[in-house]
Amino acid sequence: MLFNSIDFAVFLPIVFVFYWFVFNKNIKIQNLFLVVASYVFYGWWDWRFLFLIALSSFIDFFVGILLSKTDIERDRRRLLLVSIAANIGILGFFKYYNFFYENFATAFTFLGFSIKSNTLKIILPVGISFYTFQTMSYTIDVYRNKLTPTKDIIAFSAYVSFFPQLVAGPIERATNLLPQFYRTRSFDFDNSKEGLRQILWGFFKKVVIADNCAEIANLVFNNSADYSGSTLLLGVICFAFQIYGDFSGYSDIAIGTAKLFGFNLMRNFAYPYFSRDIAEFWRRWHISLSTWFRDYIYIPMGGSRGTTWRKIKNTIIIFTISGFWHGANWTFIVWGFLNAVYFLPLILTNKNRINLEIVAKHSLFPTLKEFFQILLTFLLTLVAWIFFRSESLMHAFVFLKGMFSVSLFSLPHFSGIGRTVPIAFLLTFMIALEWFNREKEFALSNFGTNRTTLYRWSFYSLIVFLIGMHMQTNETPFIYFQF
Repeated sequence: MLFNSIDFAVFLPIVFVFYWFVFNKNIKIQNLFLVVASYVFYGWWDWRFLFLIALSSFIDFFVGILLSKTDIERDRRRLLLVSIAANIGILGFFKYYNFFYENFATAFTFLGFSIKSNTLKIILPVGISFYTFQTMSYTIDVYRNKLTPTKDIIAFSAYVSFFPQLVAGPIERATNLLPQFYRTRSFDFDNSKEGLRQILWGFFKKVVIADNCAEIANLVFNNSADYSGSTLLLGVICFAFQIYGDFSGYSDIAIGTAKLFGFNLMRNFAYPYFSRDIAEFWRRWHISLSTWFRDYIYIPMGGSRGTTWRKIKNTIIIFTISGFWHGANWTFIVWGFLNAVYFLPLILTNKNRINLEIVAKHSLFPTLKEFFQILLTFLLTLVAWIFFRSESLMHAFVFLKGMFSVSLFSLPHFSGIGRTVPIAFLLTFMIALEWFNREKEFALSNFGTNRTTLYRWSFYSLIVFLIGMHMQTNETPFIYFQF
C-alpha cells in the first residue's frame, strides 16, 4: 500500500480510530491490532510475501530466547549464525540470485565455457532489505548483551512489521522501538499535531518536488545520447532532488504517522544537501542505514583504528557493501566505491568529523568558505548519482562523457524545458524553507508557533493546495521500494 494512494487515505483513519478508541484498554490487544494492520498494509501489495516477514520474525524471536538460555560462547555464536544466515539467505535469494548467476556465467564465458542460462523470474518483495536488517539487528544486540530478549512475540512481531516504516525505513533498532511496544501509550495531541505537520511536509517533498523532478530526470536519463552536457547536468540535478524528495519524504510520512500512534522513530534525514563534506553528507543521508553499517560491520572490522591500510580497506568495504545493499547491479557497487574514494581523504587526514553541527548554526547565512564547501560536496554527489540512476556502467560512462563536454557551457534544451521554470520556483521554496529551519528536525517542525492562527493555516493551506495541484492521477511508487 502506497502512502500517496486513496487506499492509504482510507486505511490510516480507520486504523487510527480503532487503535485509540476500540483497542486502547489493553496494550497486548493494541499491539496485536497493529500487527494485523501492518500485515494488511503489506499484504495489500502481495499477500504471498507475508510469510517472509512472519518467518523472519519467528526465527529471530526464538533465536533471542535461546540466546538468553546459554552463556556458552560457541553455542551463542552458532545461534547468531542461524539468524544471520536465515536473514541474509532470504535477502540474497530474492535480491541477488540472478545477479550472481549471470556474473558467474559471464565469467566462465570469458574462459571459453558455455553455461546455460538458469536465471529465475523472481519478484523482489517490497521492503525486504529494510525489515531483514531491522530484525537481524535485534539478535545481534541480544548476542552482544545490549538488549534483553523479549518473550512477547506479539510485541516483537509489531516491532518487525510496524507499518509506517515497514517497507522503506527508517531501519529501527530494537533498543529504541521495541521497548515502546511494552509501554502503555496515551494520545498526545501536541505530538499528533507535530506528526501531521511532518506528514504534510513529507507529502510535499514527494508529490510536489520528487514527482515533478522525476519527469525531467527520466526524460534526460532515458534519452541521454540526444542531449547536450548542460541538459544532462540539469537531468542529474533533477534526479538528486527527486531521490531526496522521494526518500526523505517517505521518511517524514513514516515518522509523522508513527507519532500519531504514540511512537518515536529515529530521524533518517538531516538536510544532507547542506553538508560541507562527504563525511557530513553520510551522517545526514539515510541515517538509519549508515549507522547500521557503522555499528554492525564497520566498527567490528576495526573502524578507523589501526594502520592506514586498514582504514582504507574498511572504508572501501563498508561503502561497497552499502552500494550493493541498494541493488543487484554493478552501478550501485561503483556508486558505493566512488563514495568511498570521496571519503578516504577525510578519514586519512582525520577530518571526517570536523563538521558535526549543522552549517551556519545560529547564523542566517553560511560563510563564503562554507558556501563553496556545500557546492563542492553537492557536485561530488551529483557525479555519484549518475551511477546510481544509470541502467548500466556503460550508460553511466557515456552520460559522464556527454556531460563533461564543451556543450556543458551551452543552454539546456529539450522538449520539456518549459517545465523547469515552475520546478525551479518549487525547489527554491523547499530549499529556502529547509535552510531557515535547518536546526529543527524537519522544515515544518513547530511551524508558526509564535505566529497567528490565520498565518499558520494560510501556510498549511498553501502546502495542501500545491500537493493537490501536483498530485498525479496514477500512483507513483517511492524509489526505495525497489531496494
